[in-house]
Amino acid sequence: MGHSQADKARNRERILDVASTQLRESGFEGVSIGDLMKAVNLTHGGFYGHFASRDDLIAAALDKALSEGEKSSIKAGARKGTRTLKSIANSYLSRTHRDNPGSGCAVSALAGDVARSSRKNREIMSKHLAKYFENIRDVIGDQKNEELAIALMSMMVGAVTLSRVMSDPAIADKVLLVARNAILELGSSSNPETSKETAHARAQ
Repeated sequence: MGHSQADKARNRERILDVASTQLRESGFEGVSIGDLMKAVNLTHGGFYGHFASRDDLIAAALDKALSEGEKSSIKAGARKGTRTLKSIANSYLSRTHRDNPGSGCAVSALAGDVARSSRKNREIMSKHLAKYFENIRDVIGDQKNEELAIALMSMMVGAVTLSRVMSDPAIADKVLLVARNAILELGSSSNPETSKETAHARAQ
């Protein structure tokens, strides 16, 4: 790759880095091409050297945000290299995750926007959701139980979304706690060996 091509590739990644954060923080409507290019110290006109349109940027930034969110939320639940349902629930259903959507899971931050968006964007999120479900199946140790994996992921996404809506901080925290306990209960019913850990976790 030539020097100019390498620079172009780096600039494109810089644009996507900022855009993926802006998407999670402010939704689709919060991404302005002018503000975005200013944030990465590039000209507004230079945008079209990297993306055919704003829709093209949104799709690429969504894909990146979902990839990053998977690493920072689901996989970040690992402790000492081993992921458990408890560690994932604690990470995903935390105040830190709830209060920092720009660095968290793009599903809980953007599902509403994507649902009202193009088929292309829905396909992008659907692809990543399939990976989330697979990750959870791996953790609960039940590869055939797709329904449980979907239920657990839905509860986590829904709880974070509702917690962000609540105006009362105490109720917002309670939403996360209640969902966490319910998720651990469901997980233990699928895997009896985790029952003791779940009982202990609920007591904490």
